[in-house]
Amino acid sequence: MINFNKFFNSKKFRAVFIAIALFAVFLLVFKIGVFVGYKKAQFSYRWGENYQRNFAGPRRGFFGNIKRGFEDKDFINAHGTFGEIIKIDTATSSEKSILIVKGKDDAEKTIIISNKTIIIKGRDAVKSNDIKVDDRIAVIGSPNEQGQIEARLIRVFR
Repeated sequence: MINFNKFFNSKKFRAVFIAIALFAVFLLVFKIGVFVGYKKAQFSYRWGENYQRNFAGPRRGFFGNIKRGFEDKDFINAHGTFGEIIKIDTATSSEKSILIVKGKDDAEKTIIISNKTIIIKGRDAVKSNDIKVDDRIAVIGSPNEQGQIEARLIRVFR
């Protein structure tokens, strides 16, 4: 027969019991740490999502008015370029003009301007004949089969 008093009072039992108790405490502390970390991350995410409300920013966010005047235009699936105009050719037709723009790494892009192209300089809409060589522009448009960009929006910076 096994003597349970002797077994429970032995040094091996105490060592195993203390090891299991320490492991359980370690797991409990780890679980509490994970819980606290999750709650902090959740708070941080919610705080960031409501940043404008927390600091009394604009109702629709700081970029809420970014499409002002362009609500009906599709610029989501657009291509474009940014650079300096090096050549303007208006001889193609009365409806279209061609710009050659020197962009990043001196790459030249051909931009086609039609009568549907919106051209903005500062806060004003301007005509295509107001664009000059050496103006810096940003272009949003769609590429055609020849690799030219058919401009939908041109922003003139200088």
